[in-house]
Amino acid sequence: MTVLDHRHHTAVPGWLPGATAPRADPAPLLPDVSPVRVLGTPALEKHDPALLRELYRRLVVGRRYNQQATTLTKQGRLAVYPASTGQEACQVAAALALGEQDWLFPSYRDTLAVVSRGVDPLEALTLLRGNAHTGYDPRAARTAPLCTPLATQAPHAVGLAHAARLSGEPVVALAMLGDGGTSEGDFHEALNFAAVLQAPVVFLVQNNGYAISVPLTAQSAAPSLAHKAVGYGMPGRLVDGNDAPAVHSVLAEAVERARTGGGPTLVEALTYRIEAHTNADDATRYRTEGEVTAWREHDPILLMDRALRELGILDDALVQEAADEAEALAARMRAEFHADAELDPMALFAHVFAEPTPQLREQAAQLSAELAAEAEVQH
Repeated sequence: MTVLDHRHHTAVPGWLPGATAPRADPAPLLPDVSPVRVLGTPALEKHDPALLRELYRRLVVGRRYNQQATTLTKQGRLAVYPASTGQEACQVAAALALGEQDWLFPSYRDTLAVVSRGVDPLEALTLLRGNAHTGYDPRAARTAPLCTPLATQAPHAVGLAHAARLSGEPVVALAMLGDGGTSEGDFHEALNFAAVLQAPVVFLVQNNGYAISVPLTAQSAAPSLAHKAVGYGMPGRLVDGNDAPAVHSVLAEAVERARTGGGPTLVEALTYRIEAHTNADDATRYRTEGEVTAWREHDPILLMDRALRELGILDDALVQEAADEAEALAARMRAEFHADAELDPMALFAHVFAEPTPQLREQAAQLSAELAAEAEVQH
């Protein structure tokens, strides 16, 4: 029985019939009291060893990707880089939980998820390099362009998922947000529409504790962000965001539920951003080194390494294999990003509106004139 069916079949004692009565018992929608965990629990033995090793491999490669992108930013090869260091479990699990036909709707911090989806790092980081609106074909990658404004990708995910369902396509959309995104109106609108329409969409909120420098306690008084799901009429799930198999399990279940007509799910993953918000941020102004150190002990790679070795499915050879793959990726990134791209400044105005607005036409004409004047001076 779906949430929609549940609404129409539940009689709530003490309420009169009509629009003022609650249409569903909220109990089935509530998240667990404690975050879902797999690592360090008996549930780990039930997971496919091949999947666990694949998650480990992606975590290691993802960490090196984050490190290399951060270094490239310091070298001026990227204009800005919001690292997901420490949040890699959420990133790789999100990509792995989706099918080829599904769509990913990432935020600006989710380039690792985009790369894990199969997009080349050079293309995934084109926006953050300042070279184009996006460096990959969204349709080919089944991945929306990186979204810099907070939460605006969430309604887009709902719209695409609803359209796919109307067309009879078994497509699920997964929208990735940070805890700061839950304070935006777009988040409210997306979840409300998703629940009313029963759209096949999953919302993954990576709660890393801070919206830049604003702590979660200054954003929300809810018991958890997952509890917000109840107010919209969808299930909320709370998961340890640094436990890769737990995140994958919860997301895979939510994706399958959406695909089979069960409607949307809100998943809150408790994690931590080890690096600063971006290279322009000084995180020491709003958090202590002790806090960061404590979270380093809960590092997703460290947790996986320890658990898989205890299970006997990870050895030094596999660890070295993953490290070698990670270094190869970093070397390729260095080579590609140290080559200057040939850019057409006029391309900035393409793919903004189907029909350019008067303001865009005016700006394009101004830039064209400036480029022509520069060309005359050079010659």
